[in-house]
Amino acid sequence: MINFFELMIAIRFLRSKRKDGFISVVSFFSFIGIALGVATLIIVMSVMNGYHSEFVKNILGIQGHITAISTNGKFTNYIEFSDEVEKIKSVEFAAPVIIEQGMFLSANRASGGVVRGIEPEKLGLKPMVKDAISFEALEKFRKNEGILMGETLAKQLRVKVGDVIKVITPEVSSTVIGGIPRTKSFKVIGTFDIGLYQYNSTTIFMSLTDAQLLYKFPNSVSEVEIVVESTGQVADVKKAVENFAGNSINLADWELAQGKMLNALKVERNVMFLILTLIILVAVFNIVSSLIMLVKDKSKSIAILRTMGATKASIIKIFMISGSIIGLTGSLIGVALGALISSNIETIKVFLEGLTGATLFDPVIYFLTHLPAEMQVSNIALVFAISFGFSIASTIYPAYRASKLMPTEVLRYE
Repeated sequence: MINFFELMIAIRFLRSKRKDGFISVVSFFSFIGIALGVATLIIVMSVMNGYHSEFVKNILGIQGHITAISTNGKFTNYIEFSDEVEKIKSVEFAAPVIIEQGMFLSANRASGGVVRGIEPEKLGLKPMVKDAISFEALEKFRKNEGILMGETLAKQLRVKVGDVIKVITPEVSSTVIGGIPRTKSFKVIGTFDIGLYQYNSTTIFMSLTDAQLLYKFPNSVSEVEIVVESTGQVADVKKAVENFAGNSINLADWELAQGKMLNALKVERNVMFLILTLIILVAVFNIVSSLIMLVKDKSKSIAILRTMGATKASIIKIFMISGSIIGLTGSLIGVALGALISSNIETIKVFLEGLTGATLFDPVIYFLTHLPAEMQVSNIALVFAISFGFSIASTIYPAYRASKLMPTEVLRYE
């Protein structure tokens, strides 16, 4: 147990005086180092967690958890298949879709991308898409008045709502003058920004009937997207679909499709955690240095305490308390600073970009259109425990060394 006397002496030893001011400076920098290390680690982990969560949420917001593709090529019995899938427990809905490449041509610009043909009712069930499109645009889409386009793609083509673009397919139609690409004009009735650059810059939605006509899918689709209630139920639903569909279809879940990206994020997060933990470790070594110097400077005081009856255990606890105060204070300040910056990371990013003129988070490289951050209590607790644990461990050697000082040797010539 720590008594008031030991706590009072430990705090007194940490106070700055003229002759031992250097020791206090070293202790101050140890405190700053721990605070910055903890804050940096919390910020990076929060951004990595936020990036992972946003990436998964946006991916699942526009495509299904499970994709079913017919082994015979075009999916002709998609209506019966979708109805059967929707009877499975935990399935929210099944959406027949046509996903094909296309060239989009405006008045003076052209860009390649992806056409996603889908039934208007099914599109309205996708939460990310529904929240990213105005109610008016969704109503027009339900009436088949035009197409919906990614906001970035619309900027690239320099089109706005109400303009008309041409969609050119890779297939050609035979005519008397030779083969010409299949082309159809569509009115842009709305744009969307789901937060994922890869879709915002390449994707348009058109009605399933228009896509069937344009890409020659008579009474068929390219695949069926299955959306389940949660990612934890994907395996069970996939197994249930395989049981009634047999070998007539191939199933691919979202983790398989995005596996490389998700694994890369996991490895990067673990590596960053280990690297940034070293920052805290370096700051902890400063605690060791400052305590060793403090022991040397306070040797006479230690000898006097011993002659007054202080035990070796009390001396050890005094110096362990001194180092722990530095570590605890630095860790708490670091947690507060990290939480503050993490909760305002997007605002800080915008401010720094405006100040420097540089792009700090390029959506072309990082896929997302904004810098996300998601603080997790478990991660913050882990970082704090590591920092404070290192701080306590760093006090063991200096405290043990202080307890070994012999009062007779120190005070012999005083």
